[in-house]
Amino acid sequence: MGAGTANKLGAALAELIESPRIRECLQWITREKQWVHEQHLQLCRIPAPTFFEQRRAEWMANQFRSLGCEVEMDRAGNVIAFPEPASGPLIALTAHLDTVLAPRHKDEITVEPDGRLRGPGVADNGAGLAALLALARAWRACQPLRGTTHHLALVANVGEEGEGNLCGMRHLCTASPLASRWRAFIVLDGPSTEHITCRAVASRRFEISYSGPGGHSWSDAGAVNPVHALSRAITLFLDRFPNGLEPQAHCAFNFGLIEGGSSVNAIPTSARAKLDLRAESEADLEPWVEILSGVVEEALQAENKRATAGKLTARLREIGFRPGGQLPPDSPLLSCIRAVDAHLGIRSRLDSASTDANIPLSLGLPAVSIGAGGQGGGAHTDAEWYHPEGRDLGLKRILLILCLLMQEGARLL
Repeated sequence: MGAGTANKLGAALAELIESPRIRECLQWITREKQWVHEQHLQLCRIPAPTFFEQRRAEWMANQFRSLGCEVEMDRAGNVIAFPEPASGPLIALTAHLDTVLAPRHKDEITVEPDGRLRGPGVADNGAGLAALLALARAWRACQPLRGTTHHLALVANVGEEGEGNLCGMRHLCTASPLASRWRAFIVLDGPSTEHITCRAVASRRFEISYSGPGGHSWSDAGAVNPVHALSRAITLFLDRFPNGLEPQAHCAFNFGLIEGGSSVNAIPTSARAKLDLRAESEADLEPWVEILSGVVEEALQAENKRATAGKLTARLREIGFRPGGQLPPDSPLLSCIRAVDAHLGIRSRLDSASTDANIPLSLGLPAVSIGAGGQGGGAHTDAEWYHPEGRDLGLKRILLILCLLMQEGARLL
């Protein structure tokens, strides 16, 4: 946006910050750090692996209701909370409910003496969900804005991780009764305030499978082996890229799951692998998909030719697709975030990633993914951790972005 618009946003933000209600909200965030931390711990102790988010969703819905929000759960399983009556255009603040790994029992989520949380999902996306509750309580307690044309919706959505294929966000943006009312999306994913994800990385996921008759490792020696074919296919794919694919090259791949066989002395009847392909442009994925199809067939023919008995069959199945997209550099949403970051002294950078923001961006809706504050690491592992230091800065950032966007929404969106 031009310098004039940036100056107007800066002036609007300065006026908002002088509002007694908004100042009270900011003070609430500083004052209630421990309450937010306790909510964070409780929600992370409720397992929510992808496709099994219901218990955590119900807990979040109950928490929103206890804070005085109007709450609904849609057909996809998303929890949608309105801190105030909302009859017009909506600004969505979202965080995904699901985790890649889930605690087997609540004691796997631990608290260290310095307040650090450890365990699956504490940063990704316990931080985002805790922020939703914090904003709900602060909004209800202080009522920072009145009379705006745009209203706030807090969404705890399903299906962001793995093979969830962004199903919660897809429903929200395309099949929900609210779909026509969305004007912008702020997605909270993880803790860091240093990034603004405004470029959506496209991805396609595939399952490669080989099937055969199986047999005994001695008496049927030499028969076709699905594991051998699968291993060959993976090796052939890797050989096409001797230096590997790296995110810096704007594309990446990962064989994240391999399964096959039942015993060391039994020739398997099947083997399969799952592959994640990513690129900043959907068009850039096409050559890798063609190569993948070719090596799957090449490995099949090689194994059938090598073997002395039986025949294998192969199947390549697409199991997920995340569309790409990009927020224009002159987007009002981006300008609002930049204005708030300048006020708070946050040095953020623009980046690309695959998040829930992919769906609205692919549909032409303004969307970004940002962190909810604090520090974290080890995402998608058992060693995941989150430290609340700096969480209040992240929450204040979110509050001010929302207020500025809602206040100026009629003019900007």
